[in-house]
Amino acid sequence: MAIKQDSAEAIVITGVGAVTPIGTGAEGLWRGALSGHSGVDQITRFDPSQFSTHIAAEVNDFDPSTYLDAKQARRFDRYSQFALACATMALDDAGLDPSSVPPDRVGVCIGTALGGISYAEKEHVAFIKDGPRAVSPLLALSIFAGAGSCNIAIEYGFTGPASANGDSCASSPVALGNALHYLQRGEADVMIAGGAEAPLSPLAFGAFSLIRAMSLRNEDPQTASRPFSKDRDGFVMAEGASVFVLETRRHAEKRGAQIYAELAGYSLTNDGHHMTAPRTDASASSRAMREAVQRAGLTMDEIEAISAHGSSTSLNDSTETRAIKLAFGEEKARRTPIFATKGLHAHALGATGAFEAALCCLAMRHGVLPGTANRITPDPDCDLDYVAEGPRPFARGPILSNSFGFGGINSCLVFKPA
Repeated sequence: MAIKQDSAEAIVITGVGAVTPIGTGAEGLWRGALSGHSGVDQITRFDPSQFSTHIAAEVNDFDPSTYLDAKQARRFDRYSQFALACATMALDDAGLDPSSVPPDRVGVCIGTALGGISYAEKEHVAFIKDGPRAVSPLLALSIFAGAGSCNIAIEYGFTGPASANGDSCASSPVALGNALHYLQRGEADVMIAGGAEAPLSPLAFGAFSLIRAMSLRNEDPQTASRPFSKDRDGFVMAEGASVFVLETRRHAEKRGAQIYAELAGYSLTNDGHHMTAPRTDASASSRAMREAVQRAGLTMDEIEAISAHGSSTSLNDSTETRAIKLAFGEEKARRTPIFATKGLHAHALGATGAFEAALCCLAMRHGVLPGTANRITPDPDCDLDYVAEGPRPFARGPILSNSFGFGGINSCLVFKPA
């Protein structure tokens, strides 16, 4: 039985903003995805020699002064800089003048796993060295997850619903799902939603190295992130953000907006099993896929492509394969094109689902699916026939996007052609 959404009103995406290791802006991200060139390299932000992993995907071409005034660039930490810059890009991409919409009809939802933790770490070093007087008075305003969404709301005077979440690597889809619900319930006409992450600091990075979750392929950073490859050995950390303008279709059409895609379905489940290991029977993650598709008013057979979580970790990739087969059935799973892009932009924790959502929207616009980089040795436990290395033509059908996070959080989105 199909699960009904809150409203029959279609919700569409009209603007995309992105700051990623493979490109900035919607078209910069798209060019990076099609290039096949990985954004992973040796870490330059700090000395990683005390850890077993020395590589990450850094954003090296971000100049906050391009998007923020001088005061904001000084006052905001990197997490909030990313969030506000991407919101500004998304509004510009959507051709939406913020002053043209009543402020109480615009809301903001931003997801992040760690928020301003790297800035807090920097200030803690100052505290230990020189005491509390050395700590920035902006610290308390920067470290909480809501700093990203609140700074966007304050910048543009938006007074509609605003929220943040810290649901690990599923944070971005949860933010988009929350925005979807606000719009469907009529609580807003426009939502600014997505995810941002700036985790590349010694302690935040080191925490994941200590639990041996990250790749040790330091000598070959370009191919270290290997989704669905037999020789994968862990994820590669990244930073960045992607933020979207979502509108009711009525609102978008009234102002003549160009539409990337309809955000048609959203689901959220929990494995209820373990903080780091996915549930081996894949029952909860496969149910998340089915529920997202049902809520989009579709059948599993109507899904034309899958954007996989594909984290390049041993357990996740094999479990996701099992979940896809369980959700779709063996035959449909084997003939559905699947792409996993973390081999290019790596894993920006709570922001990664937003990178992948942006690529789904761009695939709709351009009629091309991105490829899966670095699937060097196909894994018999990840035997999905249509995981292809390079981009391929796409008939612009519905796409399912998977995001799975620590704590057993499973979130899925479904995008339909506009």
